[in-house]
Amino acid sequence: MKLPENLFPKKSDYSGLSKSWRSDLVAGITVGIVALPLALAFGITTGAGASAGLITAVLAGLVAAIFGGSHLQVSGPTGAMTVVLVPIVAKFGIGVLVPLGVVAGALVIFSGIFGVGNLINRVPWSVMEGFTLGIAMVIGLQQLPMALDVAKGHGERTIPVAWETLKNAMSAGFNWTSIGIVIATLGIKFATPHMLKKLKIKIFIPGSFLSIFVMTALLWSAHVAKVGDVPRALVNTHGHSYSLQGMSAIAFAYAAFSIAALSGIESLLSARVADQMAHHSNLTKTLPNRELFGQGLATIVASALGGIPATGAIARTSVNVRSGARTRFAAIAHSLFLILVITSLSSVISNVPTATLAAVLIGTSIRIASPKRLIEVLRTTGPNEAVLVVTALSVLLIDLIWGIAIGIALHVILTKYLKKKVA
Repeated sequence: MKLPENLFPKKSDYSGLSKSWRSDLVAGITVGIVALPLALAFGITTGAGASAGLITAVLAGLVAAIFGGSHLQVSGPTGAMTVVLVPIVAKFGIGVLVPLGVVAGALVIFSGIFGVGNLINRVPWSVMEGFTLGIAMVIGLQQLPMALDVAKGHGERTIPVAWETLKNAMSAGFNWTSIGIVIATLGIKFATPHMLKKLKIKIFIPGSFLSIFVMTALLWSAHVAKVGDVPRALVNTHGHSYSLQGMSAIAFAYAAFSIAALSGIESLLSARVADQMAHHSNLTKTLPNRELFGQGLATIVASALGGIPATGAIARTSVNVRSGARTRFAAIAHSLFLILVITSLSSVISNVPTATLAAVLIGTSIRIASPKRLIEVLRTTGPNEAVLVVTALSVLLIDLIWGIAIGIALHVILTKYLKKKVA
């Protein structure tokens, strides 16, 4: 089978780089600063460890930047992917991540080859909004073990696990030191933009990065839960065992499909957001099938070399565009910056309090959920709002794939009902 030519990198991918390399470099470093704490947190939350998150940010970010279909997309570990991976790792262990990542990546590649990427524009906005809201709620609840410094509750479903975790915290007595760290971190994170504006500082300093820097410095010698040793290696082929023991063929197939579907959907959604934000060049138009090809390849490489499955990251991609990125060199620079940090500052990273990382992700989930938007939705009773809420609850109570399926089904039903009513 001959592959379509537009799936592969070409010289024109870097058109204009001679003029934009400085702004691309600045944007890449800025995104790298934003990506660092998120990579650590997502790796730990998944259960694969901080190093897996960093490896994913570097390798997946680099491969997707070169082979993907978006000139502005930044890829790596994301909260949405942890939503899928956490219950899988909890039930089957990290030994399944390598084979799952490789198979899921292959599925994404084949979806790009067969033109599935063109379907993303047919997904209703209300389903995508509900999907995003559901993910935000799950991400927040997943941080309870680190935020409370307590053993994670048993189970796979988000709500029962969160409830068991809270019961563990109540029976052991709340760790007020850990809770205080979470509150202080959130305070710094959300106060940073206002503080910079008040002090008339024009340099962009991410609240997540500043809060981690401050809390790590303050708690350097304190006896609190921390990230621990972070290998300087960019590849960790011994990070996972290759075991599928206890996982049936059906369970494996469903898990691989879920990872692949999420990788494709979130990546294409993120790329679409980047296209909408950028209007400076015709090069910003994403090639959706090439994007799937690149993301699938990135997931295979990251999973096989000690990381976890990856997707395009909406928050990091948005920062990339806002920071002045013009070509895919910015995303490449983001990975190179992270390589520099990993190889030179691993001892500093190892002293980051885990409660601070939990707070960063809680803050991220709050921003994703957009409480103001949620209040507006709950005050209205239109069909789109109903689809949004049902999709979000389905993601929270069941899983991502069923959430999307239920949301689309409800959208179709309500649309047909309204058409008949009008007729």
